[in-house]
Amino acid sequence: MIHQFIERNSNTVMTEELFADRIVNFLYSTAREHAPKLLEMLTSARMSSLLGFCNFDLSLSAALMGNKQFLARCGVDLGECIESPDWFTSPRKVFERKIRYWHCRPMVNDLDTIVSPADSRILFGSLSAQSELFLKDKFFNYKELLGDRQEGKWLKSFTKGDYAIFRLTPDKYHYNHLPVSGIIVDFYEISGCYHSCNPGAVVEVVTPYSKNKRLVTLIQTDVPGGSQVGLVAMVEVVALMIGEVVQCYSDKRYDVPLKINPGMFVRKGQPKSLYRPGSSTDVLLFQQNRVRMADDLLCHMSRSDIKSRFSAGFGKTLVETDVQVRSPIAYRV
Repeated sequence: MIHQFIERNSNTVMTEELFADRIVNFLYSTAREHAPKLLEMLTSARMSSLLGFCNFDLSLSAALMGNKQFLARCGVDLGECIESPDWFTSPRKVFERKIRYWHCRPMVNDLDTIVSPADSRILFGSLSAQSELFLKDKFFNYKELLGDRQEGKWLKSFTKGDYAIFRLTPDKYHYNHLPVSGIIVDFYEISGCYHSCNPGAVVEVVTPYSKNKRLVTLIQTDVPGGSQVGLVAMVEVVALMIGEVVQCYSDKRYDVPLKINPGMFVRKGQPKSLYRPGSSTDVLLFQQNRVRMADDLLCHMSRSDIKSRFSAGFGKTLVETDVQVRSPIAYRV
């Protein structure tokens, strides 16, 4: 089955070219049923790191793929990049590229706006059974997602709140940026697997985003200079061939990168971290009644004329919209 999404700027329906789709479908259908140990091995940290090295680091891989052809297939605009075209000699350099986001991803400096953390495809959901966006245990198990940190304090904070899921495909710019401004109140890692973020795999694996390894950042925005939308959780979820998530917050462009630590004040729209490399997912959690999602994105999500694997797999219309990092995705109530 094909997988379609909507390109936000042009309102165009697009068909996604899913990387290694046949292999992923085999692993999460045939292998998952008949050879579960094989799937378990391939989604382990060691194997994921090895696959990433073979695909993105070996010089032979770039030669076989044909670097120019590979760039064209991914739709990478080298004109956005800080480095010159001659610098891109391996797939890893393509995936870890830096762009002049201050020019090519402009941000409206509005305190009421929450922005996208990544160039990605977005879906919304709710943890409240009274909401039309309620999607119980589809993409993640809520209790698993944040873990039993602070004796469940953070879980209680987001009860009946809303969330947004951002799926980064392999062709995307792989730096994450801050969706809000505020003070870091907690940062921690939860161990797990390295399942693929391919839509077919997500549908087959129950609550994959809370089974994969993930890094959780809690941001208190109700502070001077903050976004004033309460507590916000940003969860960075690893995936197949993602070796690590490098925390590298920069207050100006990519200069003087810092590790994320509690007590730091971070500014909306600034770089926070880098996925190395491949595709992965960000999840944002918001407290109840603190934000409202952008109308156009909600409208796109409920369109029934678009073929989405999420709609087919979950029995509810779920259509992604392709959004740019630092673009508005929600607003302060």
